[in-house]
Amino acid sequence: MQQKWLFALFLFSWTIGFAQNDSIVKFDDSSRQPVAVSQEEIDAYLTDSAFDYEVVQQEEIGWWNDITNWFYNVLIQFFEWLFGVESAVGYLAIFLRILPYILLAIFLYLIIRFFLKVNVRSLIHNEKNPNTVVLSEEERIIKTEDIQQLIKNALAENNYRLAIRYYYLFILKLLSERELIDWQRQKTNDDYSNELSNSPLKDHFNKATWLYDYIWYGEFNIDQEHYTKAETVFASLKKSILGNA
Repeated sequence: MQQKWLFALFLFSWTIGFAQNDSIVKFDDSSRQPVAVSQEEIDAYLTDSAFDYEVVQQEEIGWWNDITNWFYNVLIQFFEWLFGVESAVGYLAIFLRILPYILLAIFLYLIIRFFLKVNVRSLIHNEKNPNTVVLSEEERIIKTEDIQQLIKNALAENNYRLAIRYYYLFILKLLSERELIDWQRQKTNDDYSNELSNSPLKDHFNKATWLYDYIWYGEFNIDQEHYTKAETVFASLKKSILGNA
């Protein structure tokens, strides 16, 4: 029994001594040599794109991009529903991207045509057409010219589009002479239509106005056959005006 206690005491003393020896911190006392870096290595590091950490600030997306992106997504969903495809690719994707701009251009064109009632193409190219009756001449033609003779002259030259122009001015002259409208140079054809609201001539006048706008302002060059059809509408309106006197 005494031998067991001596052995245990010896083992305990040996363990403590080993732990103390193991806890001693050893320092590296070897000599240190600085690492030399050449200028070529520094330049290579500075020009390496892998170490370029420049932060590029993303441009803010404006309201117009929000609208076009929303419209594009709506079109994508529509075509997916219509054709049963998952996404638009290729030419279809390109078309859908530019479609909002096309629609906007058409909308602006129609607005300009509706409010200004001018020959947009001639205004852009600044071309002078000897057959064109500019807006400043309307008053002179209506008040001083023999419009029926102007119509005959235009027909003799096969200028049916110009004949329609004169015929419409002749209609305005008849309406003004019979005090059915108050003709003023600054007024529009819509103003005259409103002045005829209580007259049975309004529907006939609106139809003639539509033909005039389509042929004259739309630069639609008509032939004799088309002129004859349009002339029937104007002649019927003329007869109604004279019969309304």
